Amino acid sequence: MKVATPPPSVLQLNKKVGDLSNELVRHFLIECTHKGVRLKGCPNEPYFGSLTALVYQHSITPLALPCKLLIPDRDPLEETAETSPQTAANSAAELLKQGAACNVWYLNSVEMESLTGYQAVQKALSLTLMQDPSPVSTVVHFKVSAQGITLTDNQRKLFFRRHYPVNTVIFCALDPQDRKWMKDGLSAKVFGFVARKQGSATDNICHLFAEHDPEQPASAIVNFVSKVMIGSQKKI
Repeated sequence: MKVATPPPSVLQLNKKVGDLSNELVRHFLIECTHKGVRLKGCPNEPYFGSLTALVYQHSITPLALPCKLLIPDRDPLEETAETSPQTAANSAAELLKQGAACNVWYLNSVEMESLTGYQAVQKALSLTLMQDPSPVSTVVHFKVSAQGITLTDNQRKLFFRRHYPVNTVIFCALDPQDRKWMKDGLSAKVFGFVARKQGSATDNICHLFAEHDPEQPASAIVNFVSKVMIGSQKKI
């Protein structure tokens, strides 16, 4: 990636000012592990379920990079005088074609009538935490694509596969009260998405999840769903 100034370590070592222009392009290695992909040599970097998720999250916050990534809204080789109003939506659509996926804890699904937004996530979690006994949770594969959100329970503890078409998913966020879900002594962030109830034009259901691995952060999942999937639909 191209940076505005060389890193301090290079400035200290490099005595020749003329050589500094060659240091404005920095190289970062991406390593692949069983947990996902991440920037190599950066212990504070989380793991991501796909390269798409890694790039998109670093366009929101730089994390270990010297600055945020810029996702182009058009092909830089194309000579166009003006940017089309559709370019932002098209860029999101391209990201969505590649999709993103990770493992999360599935906690519960709560009917919300017509409630949506942060209030729906907050209320759904409050009702879930009040349940005695607590609902059975299980690890599911959470995939976001151009078709929508697909949950796969590989152990088939609660279900096999559930799909929520893209045009039915209307909101996604972390719990606004930042409450944590406790499991085997671990504390995990909770998030949820609100989708239309099948066969209804007004009733919603809030589906709740928790981070399975903090290195695959809930914030990255929420950002991808909100800004790429839901955002692209609104622009279109």
